[in-house]
Amino acid sequence: MTDHLTIALAQLDPIVGGLSENLVKIHKVCSEATRQKVDLVVASELFVTGYPPEDLVLKPSFQGAVETAVRELAADLDSDGPALLIGAPWREGGALYNAALLLEDGKISNARFKHDLPNYGVFDESRIFSSGPVSGPMNFHGVRLGVMLCEDMWTPEVTECLDESGAEILLVINSSPFELDKSDQRLNLAIARTVESGLPLVYVNQVGGQDELVFDGGSFVMGHDRKLAARAADWREEVVVTHWHRQEGIWLCESAPIAKETERIESIYQALMLGLRDYVTKNGFPGALVGLSGGVDSALTAAIAMDALGPGRVHGVSMPSPYTSKESLEDAAALAGNLGVRLDTVSIVPAMEAFDSMLKDLFVNHPTDKTEENIQARARGMALMALSNKFGYLVLSTGNKSEMSVGYATLYGDMAGGFAVLKDVYKTTVYDLCCWRNSHTPEGLLGPQGEVIPERILAKAPSAELKPSQYDQDTLPPYDVLDDVLACLIEKDMSVEEITGRGYDRDTVNRVWRMLDIAEYKRRQAPPGVKITSCSFGRDRRYPITNRFKGLP
Repeated sequence: MTDHLTIALAQLDPIVGGLSENLVKIHKVCSEATRQKVDLVVASELFVTGYPPEDLVLKPSFQGAVETAVRELAADLDSDGPALLIGAPWREGGALYNAALLLEDGKISNARFKHDLPNYGVFDESRIFSSGPVSGPMNFHGVRLGVMLCEDMWTPEVTECLDESGAEILLVINSSPFELDKSDQRLNLAIARTVESGLPLVYVNQVGGQDELVFDGGSFVMGHDRKLAARAADWREEVVVTHWHRQEGIWLCESAPIAKETERIESIYQALMLGLRDYVTKNGFPGALVGLSGGVDSALTAAIAMDALGPGRVHGVSMPSPYTSKESLEDAAALAGNLGVRLDTVSIVPAMEAFDSMLKDLFVNHPTDKTEENIQARARGMALMALSNKFGYLVLSTGNKSEMSVGYATLYGDMAGGFAVLKDVYKTTVYDLCCWRNSHTPEGLLGPQGEVIPERILAKAPSAELKPSQYDQDTLPPYDVLDDVLACLIEKDMSVEEITGRGYDRDTVNRVWRMLDIAEYKRRQAPPGVKITSCSFGRDRRYPITNRFKGLP
């Protein structure tokens, strides 16, 4: 038995399927921890495979590769170094579990399996894993460690069992995706488990982007007195070493760094920046390609791309038509100059003329309508994808959540691309982010400091510029109204009666709901994008495309 422990919280950014890369990363952490005389390194949930591995983890060959890699890692750890608690999928008794494995003395000395498997929103673990039993604590150097995996902390059952079984410190390994206000929820749950058990709690989260999901880190230690004793930074890899001692039967964490929690608007910007950086980098793209229209959405997309990827990795393209204003061309050029982004110009007029010629015999006696507008958007999409094919850059679509909600986007046009940075960001928040970026320097940015988005872009009325004197507000409610109604329908799942009770016109609410409903087929074909809300389009919100229900929500 010992009265002193040194525990390192390894908040790292794994790659899904990157077994060798992930284990090299954690091995380096353990080697450094040896120098610091750490007793135990704690990594995040399913760190070995990266999270979430989705159906990849169902492949028997992958499961076998994981088991081989874990055993090799255990054998390779320094004999005089720390033990390692790490997350991995694990087979036992013919079942597959989401496991926390304790590696020490060259082998796997203990294991705990996740009991509470989430099956909501982006999670479908109950389809992939078997639920583990509610187990007692692990014995480590004479200390009884109550090990939990992520969702096990969200309800009292597992904590209650650990407490009754004599646990002395609660260790929770997590892969908890970011969404707005979720950090408060995590802290409140940790407080609840600490109050119920009277035990200190160690919470280790992963950081980084994985497809639509982004993980914000923010790992922490909460003392038995419900006070923060340590906190890792948000949005970056960090290893926090904590020192513990037993006093009158209670384990106390000595003073350690407590990083400041990121403010709400910055957390959105950081999520978008990290999500894009990891998507581009982990998938091996040399950079990103953005169509710069002179509008606010493409401006913010380009700024995030430059901040995420840095100079030389962002390529802007202006694609004017006869309806593109002189001011828009000037604004796109000014933005590119401020950011240091290469800007090329590709006129879509020849493409418009070619389509007019190709289709004139079929379109004869039919008036010009949105068909011709969509041809312009698709000509731009074609040009961007051609440049992507030729030079390998990832095309970023620039649409926001407001537009995607109501179908204010063109399939195979402005929706073309491999990643949609603003997919879960409402238009009003787009403006907020632009204003914030112009007056703040995000930590970790690779782009220029200072004001980067020209004021005229923020001041002018939004327009697709697909015909003369066209503005978004000609066909949509004002964005402050639209966004609030959409948030009520999507995130809050409110009824029309409840929404009209907030002071909105019933016809407006009904029209927005109808636009939301009929645009489902478009959204199903949209590229992935960073999730920041509790109900992003994609895995969060799964509505049928073929749907004859016409009742009110």
